[in-house]
Amino acid sequence: MPLNPESERKFYKLNRAERLQLLQTETELTDSDLAVLSGEQGLSGDDADHMIENAVGVFGLPLGIARYFKINGREVPIPMAVEEPSVVAGASFMAKLALNTGGFFAQTSAPEMIGQIQVLDVADLTEARDNLLAEKESLLADAARVDPVLLKLGGGPRDLEIRTIAESPIGPFLVIHLIYDVRDAMGANAVNTAVERLSSRVERLTGGRVLLRILSNLADRRLARAQVTIRTADLAFDTFSGEEVRDRIIESWAFAASDPYRAATHNKGIMNGVDPVVIATGNDWRAIEAGAHAYAARNGTYTSLSTWGRNAEGNLAGSLEMPMAVGTIGGATRVHPQAKASLKLMGVEKASELAEIMVSVGLAQNLAALRALATEGIQRGHMRLHARQVAVAAGATGEQIEWLAEQLVRDQIIRIDHAEAILKERSASKDE
Repeated sequence: MPLNPESERKFYKLNRAERLQLLQTETELTDSDLAVLSGEQGLSGDDADHMIENAVGVFGLPLGIARYFKINGREVPIPMAVEEPSVVAGASFMAKLALNTGGFFAQTSAPEMIGQIQVLDVADLTEARDNLLAEKESLLADAARVDPVLLKLGGGPRDLEIRTIAESPIGPFLVIHLIYDVRDAMGANAVNTAVERLSSRVERLTGGRVLLRILSNLADRRLARAQVTIRTADLAFDTFSGEEVRDRIIESWAFAASDPYRAATHNKGIMNGVDPVVIATGNDWRAIEAGAHAYAARNGTYTSLSTWGRNAEGNLAGSLEMPMAVGTIGGATRVHPQAKASLKLMGVEKASELAEIMVSVGLAQNLAALRALATEGIQRGHMRLHARQVAVAAGATGEQIEWLAEQLVRDQIIRIDHAEAILKERSASKDE
C-alpha cells in the first residue's frame, strides 16, 4: 500500500487495536502474528527458561512501529523495541520528510566476519608468519569443513591474515584473522567453531601457544551504509527557515565530528534508532554497539559515525556508515516469537536487507536529534512525551494520564513530586 502522508489517518492517533488492524491490511501478518506483536502471545516464561540460565520470567519493552520509511524504493513498517520517548516519533517524522526525495538508499558489503586467534610464546615471529602463509590454503580448507551447510549456501572462509602485535603489556605476539563469510547469520557460532578447529594446527606451525580464539565485534568488513537527502524547504517550521535549519544541523554535526565528548552523545542518538530494531528482531545489540563505537574510533580519535552537508542543489545530504553484524537465521531471531513476527512485518529474509533497514533508521534518528538540538532544543518534544511516563509513575490512570501530562508541560515542571502534588490537589478539590 503506497505511503501517503497527506491522506493517511495519523497512525499515532489510532488506538492499539486499530494500529494492529491497519498493519494487517498493509502486510501479510496473520491474527496469530498480531497476537505475538501485541504481547498477548509473546515470549513466555517457559521459552525464556530454554534461552538463558536461571530464568525467572521475561522483561517487556514497548514495541512501536516507525512509519513512512521507504528504503531502496520499498515501503517498510519498522518495529522498534525501546523505552525512551520520542525515538519512534522522531525517526518516523524524518522518514516522512525523506519521502519527497525518494527515501533512504542503503547498501551493504559482503557479510564477512573476523575470527581472531592469539598466538603467544612464539620464538621467531617472522618464521611463524611465513609458515602460516605457506599453509594458508590448507588452513582455509580445514576451516571450510566446520559448516558444510553454510558452504553450500555460498559462505565459508575467505582469507587468512597474519598480524604482529609488536608491543603489549606481555610483549610481542601473533594474531591470526580468519575472514569468514557467514551469509544470513550473525556468524558468531560458525566463526568461533572455525578458529577453535584451527588452533592445534596453528600451534604446530608456529611453535607457539594459542590462547584466545574468538570472533571480533569490530566487524569492519561487514559494513552497512545509508544516504538520505532532505529538501531545504521541507526543513522549515515555526519561525525557522529551511536554510537556517539546514545550516544549524550541519554546524551541530561539525561539533560531533571534531569533539569526542560531543561525538559520544551524537552516536548514542544514532544507536537510539539502530538498537530498537536490533532488539525487536532478536539480534545482539551489545555486539552492534561495541562494533559501532570501535569503528567510530578507528582512525585514533573517536568521532561521528554520520556525515552531514549540503549537496549541489543546496539540500541537506546525510550519510551513515557502520559495522552491522546482524542475522535473520539462527539464535533468538528464530526462537523469539516477536523477533520472528518483526522480521515478517518488515518482509525481511536476508541479513543484508535487515542491515540496510537498521542503518537507515539510525540515520533518520540522528537527523531527528540534530534538528531538535539545533532549533527548539531537545527538551521540548522529548519532555512532552516523557510527561506521560511521569504521570503514570505518579499514579494517574485512564483519562487522568493525558490531562496530567498536559498540566506538567504547561507548568514546565516534569517531575514526579510535582505530578503527585497536582493529583493530590485535584483529589482534594473533588472531595470538598
